[in-house]
Amino acid sequence: MAENNADHGYLLDNRQSEAGVRFGALGELFDPVTFRHVDQLGITSGMRCWEVGAGSPSVPLGLAERVGPAGAVVATDIDVSWTRAIDGGVVEVVRHDVAADPPPPGGFDLVHARLVLVHVTDRAEALRRMVQALRPGGWLLLEDADPGLQPLLCPDESGPEQRLANRLRSGFRDLMAARGADLAYGRTLPRLLREAGLEDVRADAYFPITSPACAVLEAATVRQIRPRLVAAGLATEEEIDRHLTNVATGRLDLATAPMISAWGRRP
Repeated sequence: MAENNADHGYLLDNRQSEAGVRFGALGELFDPVTFRHVDQLGITSGMRCWEVGAGSPSVPLGLAERVGPAGAVVATDIDVSWTRAIDGGVVEVVRHDVAADPPPPGGFDLVHARLVLVHVTDRAEALRRMVQALRPGGWLLLEDADPGLQPLLCPDESGPEQRLANRLRSGFRDLMAARGADLAYGRTLPRLLREAGLEDVRADAYFPITSPACAVLEAATVRQIRPRLVAAGLATEEEIDRHLTNVATGRLDLATAPMISAWGRRP
């Protein structure tokens, strides 16, 4: 998901050079989780899917493999620069604001958004529009972070390197909250899906606590938000340099915020 406004919305602009690195790390960490759920929901040949806030190509392409030439995947985002290259055939790429624009027409067997709604200011309206886009019997699969459940970058805070890492992660959360992110949103998803009238609602959660992809993601994220951390007085240039050096050693056990996956079916 992207937000082009410099003062409001998504902190991590898709247009920045680090975005591709972040997308790759996020895909390595979370694509297996996403597609485990997609496959359990029975998404298969001939179905229509809407990928909301697509960001990178990996999820739309994975959905396209499952629905085949007889199906369709609509991949939308405010910034389509990273998905434009896959437009055509099964995948249709559309610039779209999920909280402001009408849903793509036609009705969908699956609507999916990953790590999107926590950053959307009008989450309730975005959710309403996604439910509206479901065909009868269609599934809504929402996957979002809940940094409030596990706020630490290094859950095993065993030394000064880990303490610095956790302090910088706290600063990152402060920046997100200041832009309207709901740091406790993930845990609310099952209730929100039920309140939206969906049936057979279930949920689970996943977060790695040690992975090379976590280190790649952390370094790219810190480089992307570095000027904002410094400008807000949350860290000094020297502290950021020291943290990036620590991350590069590979000896920190870095975690992500839990990603909660919740799904429900339209009657």
